[in-house]
Amino acid sequence: MTIIVFGSINIDLVATVPRLPIAGETLLGNDFFLSPGGKGANQAVASARLGIPTQMVGRVGADNFGTELLSNLQASGVQTNNIFIDKTVSSGVAVINVDVKGENQIIVIPGANGRVNHEDVERLSPLLPTAKVLLLQLEIPMSAVVAAAKAALYAQVKVILDPAPAQNDVPDELYPLVDILTPNEVEAGQLVGFPVDGEESAASAAAVLLQKGVKNAIVKLGAKGVFCATPEETFFIPAFAVEAVDTVAAGDAFNGGLAAALSQGHSLRDSVIWGAAAGALAATKLGAQPSLPGRVTFDAFLRERG
Repeated sequence: MTIIVFGSINIDLVATVPRLPIAGETLLGNDFFLSPGGKGANQAVASARLGIPTQMVGRVGADNFGTELLSNLQASGVQTNNIFIDKTVSSGVAVINVDVKGENQIIVIPGANGRVNHEDVERLSPLLPTAKVLLLQLEIPMSAVVAAAKAALYAQVKVILDPAPAQNDVPDELYPLVDILTPNEVEAGQLVGFPVDGEESAASAAAVLLQKGVKNAIVKLGAKGVFCATPEETFFIPAFAVEAVDTVAAGDAFNGGLAAALSQGHSLRDSVIWGAAAGALAATKLGAQPSLPGRVTFDAFLRERG
């Protein structure tokens, strides 16, 4: 059984800065580098590096960035046969600032990701009977996300939705199609209409999300930990303490680790721990996909941390 990721594929243009700039301010940066990214591609690489057969469905442009993005996915073990090369548009690009504390600002130019449509869903649908989990995000058009979730429901495949970038206009019809929703604090706040900044408010937000129809709600609280609510129980998993260098892909690593554990039959609680461990490891290195851990490193980390 495989994991399928339906979503975005970007090249990241990353600047490291002493601190994040305010509006209208010009800062001198410390360093600059290119890194393959995109929330969909990051999650695909995260699960593939943990040894889970993973397929990516999406689009890149017919440009040098697109070639590089496909090569990197393949090098990480992701199957790319169903990524469409769109000759009418550039590949997606993310412009990222990262400060010395590991906090970030991100601007995404969708490019080919913005052209994902029903044709891509038609490429996805025949793959679903072989899958255990379908990972979705919101860096592609919402209509395509909804159609993919409906296709997964028909195929009886578990849907994990990362509702990022943060949005407050997620259609009501999407929530009941989602098995596990994984917002961070900002995204959860956008979805429920009130600030989420800790365990107590995360519990309130998760309750609202369950009322909206999602089967399980997981609120990622960064260095504070992870709150999870199901129809039967709620629980909190503290974060693994690490020295954060760059948190840009920590959320994607969490989803990849979560999906990897679920695909291997682990309980939701244990799968959340896997996600938290993968996210913590990703925060210790610069870049999106370069920071995602392999299985040997991941297993050693879990053994050391109990």
